[in-house]
Amino acid sequence: MTPLSADRIAAVDVLRGFALFGILLVNMRYFSSPALYVEDVDGNTFNRVVAAAIDLLFEASAYPLFAFLFGFGTIVLCHRLHQRGERPFPILLRRFLLLLVIGIIHAFGLWFGDILIPYALAGLILLLFMNAPSHWWRMAALTGFFFFHILVILLLVMSMLAGGTETAEGQAAEAAAALHHYQSGTFREVFWQRWHDWSYLNGDGGLLFTLLAVLPFCFLGGYAAKEHWLEAGRYPTAALRRLMSGALCLGLALKTIPYWAGANTLTMYIQDNFGGAVLAVFYAIAAMLVCRKTNWQPVWRWLQDAGRMSLTHYLTQSLICTSLFYSYGLGWYGQLNEWQGALLAIGIYVASLWASHCWFTRFRFGPAEWLWRWGTYGMRPPFRRQPGQ
Repeated sequence: MTPLSADRIAAVDVLRGFALFGILLVNMRYFSSPALYVEDVDGNTFNRVVAAAIDLLFEASAYPLFAFLFGFGTIVLCHRLHQRGERPFPILLRRFLLLLVIGIIHAFGLWFGDILIPYALAGLILLLFMNAPSHWWRMAALTGFFFFHILVILLLVMSMLAGGTETAEGQAAEAAAALHHYQSGTFREVFWQRWHDWSYLNGDGGLLFTLLAVLPFCFLGGYAAKEHWLEAGRYPTAALRRLMSGALCLGLALKTIPYWAGANTLTMYIQDNFGGAVLAVFYAIAAMLVCRKTNWQPVWRWLQDAGRMSLTHYLTQSLICTSLFYSYGLGWYGQLNEWQGALLAIGIYVASLWASHCWFTRFRFGPAEWLWRWGTYGMRPPFRRQPGQ
């Protein structure tokens, strides 16, 4: 594996920066309402259009991007450690264990919808394959993705035929409890509601399901790093444009299945897990092509800066939103509709772009990235930029 070019790193960070926007738009309804239990959309036409746009363009497309980039970054870091003559295993082990701790604090101290815990667990599994040849990573990605999702589809079909579904009354009761506790409950009640929501989402095999869903994308990202997929000039621009167009058309066709074939558990599963993955390919190729346009650098540099401190922004999004919506903050929980939530997400994201741009004029790392790096290597890295850097 040859050294990485600056363009290659730029494309990765630009993609991270963009994925932050998608994940905030999708998560906003779960921050602001009991959508985990009842996903009611206001009957207003404009609200339904906004909800459909977020569903089609971003739902289940942001987490595959982050998982892909997580695997990609793991292999890049492993390669750099080898170049410096260091042993990658203990350093990466500390890195993933620290991420697991951060995820636990985030999940139970801020927001139940944490994705860092599954990524940390996926990283620990990736350690077992560090010395495996690249075709093993490709096989693990393809086999893991198709075998897992085809198996789940078969189980869903069997469940639908058997008529096994949760009652609407049970879901409504859960939603009412979440609305009461987050909107007006004590800090203790908010904590236990958060614990309950995390258990509802991750219990009974939910955490294992999430891990098995993200793991193939982590393997794919590692394979991409080993095979130089994101290397500048690796593939002709015309070929990438054709692939990007095909991914966009196929992705949207899969994402619209519930809208023309009827919304049920099966069609929505195909929409998210196949349509979301294909649309993520479109976004990844688009980022590669954008970073080839040097005259666009003043634009995509803002995304790159945000992507360089993606962990900080992910945690900050949770801190800001829970402070706005929960009772110990402004108590807006359950009071925003779809377009208001989307507008708020856009505002927070634009502010994060500006903050990132300003931050890197003075500092070398985001604050969370700096602490994570310190814990990973066991030595404090330089934080502030020196004059002239």
